[in-house]
Amino acid sequence: MTYETITVKPLAGALGAEIGGVDLSKPLSNQEVEEIHRAFLDHCAIYIRGQELGGDDLLRYARYFAEPAFYPFAEGLPEFPQIFELRKEPDQLKNVGGRWHSDTTYLDKPPIGTMLYAREVPAYGGDTMVANQYLAYETLSVGMQRMLDGLTGIYSAGADRTGREENKNMKMRDTDKTEQYVAEHPVVRTHPETGRKALYVNTEHTIRFKGMTAEESLPLIEFLQVHCTRPEFTARIRWEKGTVGIWDNRCVQHFAINDYHGQRRVMWRLPVGAELPA
Repeated sequence: MTYETITVKPLAGALGAEIGGVDLSKPLSNQEVEEIHRAFLDHCAIYIRGQELGGDDLLRYARYFAEPAFYPFAEGLPEFPQIFELRKEPDQLKNVGGRWHSDTTYLDKPPIGTMLYAREVPAYGGDTMVANQYLAYETLSVGMQRMLDGLTGIYSAGADRTGREENKNMKMRDTDKTEQYVAEHPVVRTHPETGRKALYVNTEHTIRFKGMTAEESLPLIEFLQVHCTRPEFTARIRWEKGTVGIWDNRCVQHFAINDYHGQRRVMWRLPVGAELPA
C-alpha cells in the first residue's frame, strides 16, 4: 500500500512497523489519522520515534484509535488518571509484563490496544516482543482450527503471575479483588475491522476452557502458548526515549523483556478502547 502523509517501515515479516513523518505534539489531519490507522491494522503493532509529549498529547493520539480506558489495578497520574507509570529502578529485579500475554483478558471488555510512551530507557535492553496471533491461528491444522472455533475460554485476573504486587513503584489499588475479575471469551476471535481470525488464549490469564476442568485444559493451553509465540510470528520493538508504540490486543500478544538490571526504565502506559471479543 502507498502512503501520502506518513512513511511506514516494516519491522519484521510477521508484524510491526515504524511510522515516520508525524509530530504527535500537534493535532493530526484526517488523512494522517486514516493512514496511521491503516498501518495499525496492516502491521498490528506500530511505533513512532522522537516525540516530546505531555499527557494531553498522548490522550489525543490515543483517541484517534478509540476512547482511552482504565486499568483496574493501578492508580493513574494525578492529572491524567487513564495514564499510569511503569517504572523499574536499578535496584529492582522483577518487572511488569515479563510473560507472553494479551492485556486484561479477564475484563468483559478488554482494551483493543495498549499504548506505551518511553520517558526514560536503559542504555541497552528493555525491549518489548510482540507476536502475531492471526498467523498463530492460520498455521494450525484444519482439525485444530475446527475444534478451537467452538471453544470458550475462562480468563481470570487471579491467575496473573507477572509479579504485579512486587512492583513497589506502581501505585496499586484493589489487588485484593483480583479473583473477582473473571470473563468468558471465544478462544478464536474475529477482528471486527479486518475480518481475520486470531487466537485469543494465553497462560497468563486463561485458566481453563468452558465445560472442561483446569487439568483437562492445561495441556492445550500450554501447547497453544508455545505455538502462539513461535519465532517466525514475532518482532522486537527497541525503545528509545520519545518512542510511542501501540499494538492491537485483538491479534497480538506481547512480552516485556527484563534484561536491564541496574538501569532505570520509565514508561507511560495507556489502555485504549474497550471491546467485547467476538
